[in-house]
Amino acid sequence: MPDVARTRDTVAGAPVGEVLAALGTSPEGLTTAQARQRAVSVGPNVVRTHRVSAVAVLRRQFRNAVLGLLAATAVLSWFLGDSTQAVIIGIILLVSVGLGFINEYRAERAAAALHSGIHHTAVVRRDGRYRRVDVGELVPGDVIALTLGELVPADVRLLDVTGLECNESILTGESAVAEKSADPLPAGTAVADARNLAYMGTVVAAGAATAVVYATGANAEFGRIAVGLGERQPETEFQAGLRRFSYLLLRVAMVLTVVIIVTNLLLGRPPIDAALFGLAIAVGITPQLLPAVVSTSLATGSRRLAACKVLVKRLVCIEDLGDIDVLITDKTGTLTEGHVALIGAVDAAGAPSDDVLRCGLLATDLDPAVGGDSANDLDAALWTGRRPVTGVRRLATLPFDHTRRATSALVDDGGTRVLVVKGAPEQVMARCTAIPDVAAHTLSELFAAGRRVVAVATRPAAGLTRVVATDETGLRLAGFLVFADNPKPAARDSLARLAALGIEVKIATGDNAAVAEKVCDELGLISKGTITGAQLDRVDDADIDAVTRNHTIFARISPTQKARIVTSLRHTGRSVGFLGDGVNDALALHSADVGISVDTATDVAKDAADVVLLEKDLGVLATGVAEGRRIFANTIKYVLMGTSSNFGNMFSAAAASAVLPFLPMLPGQILLNNLLYDTSQLAIPADRVDEDQLHAPAHWNIAFIRRFMLTFGPVSSLFDFLTFGLMLGVLHAGPVEFRTGWFVESLATQTLIIFAIRTRKVPFFRSRPAALLVATTAAVIATGILLTVSPVAARLGFTPLPWQFFAALVALTIGYLILVDVTKSVFYAEPMRLADSPHRTRGEAHRIHRRAARFSHPGRLPATAPR
Repeated sequence: MPDVARTRDTVAGAPVGEVLAALGTSPEGLTTAQARQRAVSVGPNVVRTHRVSAVAVLRRQFRNAVLGLLAATAVLSWFLGDSTQAVIIGIILLVSVGLGFINEYRAERAAAALHSGIHHTAVVRRDGRYRRVDVGELVPGDVIALTLGELVPADVRLLDVTGLECNESILTGESAVAEKSADPLPAGTAVADARNLAYMGTVVAAGAATAVVYATGANAEFGRIAVGLGERQPETEFQAGLRRFSYLLLRVAMVLTVVIIVTNLLLGRPPIDAALFGLAIAVGITPQLLPAVVSTSLATGSRRLAACKVLVKRLVCIEDLGDIDVLITDKTGTLTEGHVALIGAVDAAGAPSDDVLRCGLLATDLDPAVGGDSANDLDAALWTGRRPVTGVRRLATLPFDHTRRATSALVDDGGTRVLVVKGAPEQVMARCTAIPDVAAHTLSELFAAGRRVVAVATRPAAGLTRVVATDETGLRLAGFLVFADNPKPAARDSLARLAALGIEVKIATGDNAAVAEKVCDELGLISKGTITGAQLDRVDDADIDAVTRNHTIFARISPTQKARIVTSLRHTGRSVGFLGDGVNDALALHSADVGISVDTATDVAKDAADVVLLEKDLGVLATGVAEGRRIFANTIKYVLMGTSSNFGNMFSAAAASAVLPFLPMLPGQILLNNLLYDTSQLAIPADRVDEDQLHAPAHWNIAFIRRFMLTFGPVSSLFDFLTFGLMLGVLHAGPVEFRTGWFVESLATQTLIIFAIRTRKVPFFRSRPAALLVATTAAVIATGILLTVSPVAARLGFTPLPWQFFAALVALTIGYLILVDVTKSVFYAEPMRLADSPHRTRGEAHRIHRRAARFSHPGRLPATAPR
C-alpha cells in the first residue's frame, strides 16, 4: 500500500474507486485477516499509548518546591558538617517521597483500570458484514459507518453521504458545522476545505455516512496535534492552589532565614551554626508532608468514589467535583426513569389512530420492512412488540439533527410516493399547512399530563427521489405519538441531598416546557421560572446573566444554548457542573467547570466529561460531590494547623535566638520535632468531617491562609514564651534542659492543636475526630517524651526532665487549647470562605487532552495523579 495513498490531498482529490484501490480495499471492507496484518505494520489506532511507569511517577515526586527546599538543605547540612541534621532531613524526604510515590502509583494503576471499563467502538465492515469493534483496532482500508452523535474514529474519506454534517471545532475552532459530500475534491480547492473528508475527533452533528479509513493514530490530523501537546495535563484549580500555597511558604521561609542568619552573625555566633540554624528554621516552617497528605487524601477518595460508582478521569478533579454550587442536568434518565414506553398514537383530535402509528414506524431509523432493535429510545419504544410494515418500501431518508429536530422518510406506499416527517411538535407543526383547530388543545392536554409527544405529518411526494430539509414543507398533520417517561422515585431524595449540599439544580431539556414543569413539580424541585429556547434566542448578551440566574427550567434548548447558559452562570461567579449524555451536550460539557456524563452516554459525551457516573442517578453525583468536599476539608486541616503552629514555633525560635546566649533548639532537634509532628498528621485523610462543612464548596484562598497563620501563630508563640519563662525563671534550666523542655512542649502543643483546628465546633464534645487520628497523635507525643530518656537522648542533645515540668506542661497545654478555641470562635465570627473566584476557563489544550483519551488504548489512558 503506497504511502501516497494515505496523504490527505491524494485521497480527497481522487474518485471513490481510485481511493479504494489505492488503499487496497473495496466497498465490502477488509477481511479479518487483512485487518490483523495491517495492524501489525501500522500499529493500533491510538493517539498515544501511556503505560503506568514507576520511574515517571517517582520523578514527579520531586516536582515540588517544598521537597526541593528539603533536598537543598540536606546537602548543605552535610557539607557544613551537621550529619545529624542531614540524616533527619533525609528521613523526612524519604517519608514524603515514599508515601507520595506509593499513593500516586496506586492511583495511576487504579485510574487506568477504571478507564479500561469505558470502551469506545466503531461500526466497521469486516468479512462483508458490519460489526462493532474497538476503535483501537481500525486500520487504513477499513470501511466504517458513521451515525449521529458519534466521534469520527479516524481520518476517513466519505463514500456515501446522507445529510452528513460534522462539528470540527476541535480542529478548526469554528463552531459552525461543516456539510459533507462524497464527491471528489475539485482541482484547486484547498484541502482544508475538503468536504469529502472527516477527521478523527470531530463529531457527527447530523446525518449518516459510510467511509473508508485512510489515516489512524498519530498519523491522523487530530493525532498529530495531541501528540505534539505531550502527556502533561493542564493544571487544575486544586493543583494551582497547592502551588500558590507552596510559594507563600517559601517566601516566608526565605525572609525568616535571612533575618535569623544575619541576627546570629551580628551576635557573634559561628557562621556555620547560624547557617544551619537558619536552614532548620526554613525547613521547620514548611509542611514537609503536604504532598504525601494530598496524595493520600486523593487516593483514598478515588477508592471511595469508585465504590460509589463515580469515575474521575484525573484524581485532582475530585476537588473540582466538590467545588460545584450549581448543577445543570437533563431530565430524561436523571429526573425520570429513562425507560420510554409508547402509550398511544392519536390523531389531531386525540382519538386512537393506527394510521399515525404506521406513519411513525415508516420514519424511524430502522427499515420498516425489517424492524428490529433501535438505538434511539423513542424509535425503540415504537418498535417494541411491532411487526415489520408490509406493502410499503422506503426510498430515502433524512436523519434527525438537533436543528430540524425531525426525521423524514420518502416511501412508496402502494405505488404512491409519500413524505413522512416525524419530530418535535412545535417544529413539525410549523411546517404544516393543514392543522385541525383541535390539535393545539390535544397537544396542550398531553403536555400537561407530562407526556413526551412526537408529531407526525405527511404530504404527497410525486417526483421526489431524495430528501433534503427544504422538502419538509406543505405538510398535513396526521397526529401524535404519545410516550411516557415517569419521574424516578429516588430523584426526590437525590434532589434533597443536592440541596443540602448547597447545590442549585437547573434543568436544560429538549422537551416541552409544560412536561419539564410537571416532572419538577412532582419531584418537589421548586422552580424560579421557565424559559424556552426561542425566548432565550431573543435575550442579548447584556441580559443573559440575569436570565440564567433567575430561571430554573430551560426547555426546547439547543446545544449552543446549553453552552451559553453554562458560560453565563460561570461569568456570574458560579462553579458549574453539567450532566449530559448526548452529542447535543458536548459543547456544554466542555464549557462547564466540571463536565459529568454516564457510562451509557454517547462517545462524544463521555469524551467531553471530567467525571463519568457508572449509574445515571443524582444520588450518586451527590455522593461524589460530598466526597470531593471531604477531601478538600481534610487537606485544609493540615494546611491550617501546619502554617499556624509551624509559623508560631519558628517565630519563637527566631526571637529566642536573638536574646538567649545559646540556640533555643538545635537544628537537628527542630527537624526531628517536625518529622514527629508531621507523622502524626498522616491520619488526617481518614478523619471525620463535620456535616456543615459539606454544605457549601470551599476553595483555596491564600489570603485566608495567611490571615489564619498570622492570627494563630502568635497564640502558639505566646505559650512558647511562657515555656521559656518556666524553664529559665522557675526551673533554672541550662541550654540542654531548656532545649529538651521546649522540644516536648512544642511537640505536644503542635500535635494537639489539630483537635481544635479540625472543626469550628467544640472539639470532642460536638465534633469527634477519627480514632486513628487520636491514636497517632498520642503515639507521637509519647515517642517525643521517650526520646528524651532513651539511650540516644544525649546524641540528640536531650536530657531527662523533672516531674514538675510535666505537671506544668499539662496546665500549659490545656490553657493553650482553650485559648485557641476562644480565638477560633472570634476568628470565625464573621462568615469567611476559603474561596478564590470560581470563574475559570478551559483552554484548547485541555479539550485536546480530553479528546485524546478517547483514542488511547483501553487501560492505558493518561492518568495524572497529584504531583
